Amino acid sequence: MIRREPLGSQVQHLPTDQPQAVRSATTLAGKRPFDLFAACVCLVLLSPLLAVVAVMVLVTSPGSPLFRQTRVGRDRRPFVLYKFRTMYDGSPNDVHREYVSRLLTDDQPPTGGRQGLFKLEDDPRITPVGRLLRRTSIDELPQLLNIIRGDMSLVGPRPVLPWEAELIGPAYSDRFLAYPGLTGLWQVSGRNKLTMMQGLDLDIEYVRKRSFAFDLAILLKTVPVVLSTHGAR
Repeated sequence: MIRREPLGSQVQHLPTDQPQAVRSATTLAGKRPFDLFAACVCLVLLSPLLAVVAVMVLVTSPGSPLFRQTRVGRDRRPFVLYKFRTMYDGSPNDVHREYVSRLLTDDQPPTGGRQGLFKLEDDPRITPVGRLLRRTSIDELPQLLNIIRGDMSLVGPRPVLPWEAELIGPAYSDRFLAYPGLTGLWQVSGRNKLTMMQGLDLDIEYVRKRSFAFDLAILLKTVPVVLSTHGAR
């Protein structure tokens, strides 16, 4: 597998100059209480929006408004991730699995579309409402429940599927030292416009530089990125 260089130039303005020991101690001491408080507040404030979205998903396509899927978290522990359903109920994932597997294993991965490699373009499995939810990242909001449960953090590496975790090489094993995040360095540095390998490089970069200040900087960058829908699909 060819390892790409991380996109350091895109995120070099974020604070990363604390010594590693200090960063680790600060992160461990403040991360969980902050995550829990912020997730609870956001869940209460966003509850009207969440209710409206749930009804929209329910009435526009058959199936549950919530989508549950097993992901791999910190220390490679599996957990059930929650999202709003954006695909037609019962849609197969074989095409997407084959595509992502090639991204992780081929020396010359498929291009997958005009603007990036990570997501399939014009995926027929996605509902019209689902496209809107994905473009605005509203489909991710039920992961606030995962943060409250202790499965995830506000900021961290992307939560990968079990079969993706098996394909990720030893060079990226450190990404499993942190809780997966609702947002992260990957998401604020290009989202789906990045290649799979570039995203994994950014996950490793985050784990090595993580601190409470670094998390806050990423959270502040998340707001304009989400509002612009740049790199989303």
